[in-house]
Amino acid sequence: MTMNEPIDLKFFFNFRSPYCYIASKTFLPAFDQFNIRLHWRPLGGWSGRSSPERAKVKVPLTRQDVRRITAKMGIPMNPPPITTDPTRAGAVSLLAEQRGLLREWIVEIMRAEWAGGRDIGEEDVLVEVASAIGLDAGETRAAWEDAGKLKVLDDNWTEAQELGLIGVPSVQIGDELFWGSDRLEYIVDHLTALRARRA
Repeated sequence: MTMNEPIDLKFFFNFRSPYCYIASKTFLPAFDQFNIRLHWRPLGGWSGRSSPERAKVKVPLTRQDVRRITAKMGIPMNPPPITTDPTRAGAVSLLAEQRGLLREWIVEIMRAEWAGGRDIGEEDVLVEVASAIGLDAGETRAAWEDAGKLKVLDDNWTEAQELGLIGVPSVQIGDELFWGSDRLEYIVDHLTALRARRA
C-alpha cells in the first residue's frame, strides 16, 4: 500500500442510537482529517441496539448518560418518541449516499431526531429533511419502500455480527474493531499510525 492509497473504513450506524447522534458530531469531522475510503453500513430496526426488553431497563440510564455527554459537548439533546423506528431513515441514507448527500442526511436527520425530538419514522419528517438537503421527495419515498435497500440494512447487521461487532457506532479498519462513540481517539491514533493523515 502506498502512502496515498485510501484506508478502507467501515462505519456501522443506527439512526435510533443516541451514541450515533454523538458520533455524527464527532466521527465525521475527524474522518475528514484522513485519506479514507468510507464504507457506509447503516442498520435498521433494533440491529446494533439493546433488545426491546433490555431497552426498557437501559433507556433511563442511557438518557442520563447522553444528557451529560451532550451538555459537555454543547449540543442539544431532546430524545424522540420511544416508538421511533429508524429503518426508513437507514434506507434513505443509501439514496443520499448515491446522490452525494450522505453527510448532509446523517447530520440533518439526526438533528431532527435528537435535537428536535421528532419521530424519524414518520413520512412527513423524512420528506421534510430530505427536501431540505436536496433529495427528491418521490425518490425518498421510493427509497424507504425499496426491498433491495431494506435488505442492505439487514445484510449490514449480518456483516457486523460476523465481524464480531455487538453494537453501534462501530468502525472496522482492517483487523481492528472499534465500538462506541467514546473510541474516536483510538480510531484517530490508529489512522495516524497507518500514516493516513492528510497533508
